[in-house]
Amino acid sequence: MSIPIEGVSVIESKRQVSLDETDKTILRLLQADGRVSNAEMARQVGLSAPATHARVRRLEQAGVIRQHATLLDREAIGFDMVCFINVSLQLHQFEAIERFKELVQDMPEVLECHHITGEFDYLLKAVFRSRDELQEFVVNKLTPIPGMARINTSLVLIEIKATQQLPIE
Repeated sequence: MSIPIEGVSVIESKRQVSLDETDKTILRLLQADGRVSNAEMARQVGLSAPATHARVRRLEQAGVIRQHATLLDREAIGFDMVCFINVSLQLHQFEAIERFKELVQDMPEVLECHHITGEFDYLLKAVFRSRDELQEFVVNKLTPIPGMARINTSLVLIEIKATQQLPIE
């Protein structure tokens, strides 16, 4: 739930879900291979298939498992450029911030958008097929956003590590 505080949108923290060792094992298995069968999971955690399925459903309903997805190799489908784009807004009023967030949601190139502390207001992670696509994005999508103050783009030369797996201990 979003709570407006002096023109800034703050997200209430979610209640942390209590996980036992079986839940953690199930989550590690699903993170490593989202296509693991329920029967295989049950075998590895030492429960029956119905009990394992019930646990997965409970984790989904509690919001621990947000979604099931297929991860693509971005380079195999032509997205050779990853960029981190720092953005600063001129105005830090509720309407300007909400408008920026709405516009970014509709930009398929943007994989992630984070409201950050420090010199810039937002950090975007975006992918492109070419320098021309990057230029088109910066010049025709980001720059025209009302209240845009500064844009600083860094191109990734080599991706050392990229994972979606959380370190579940």
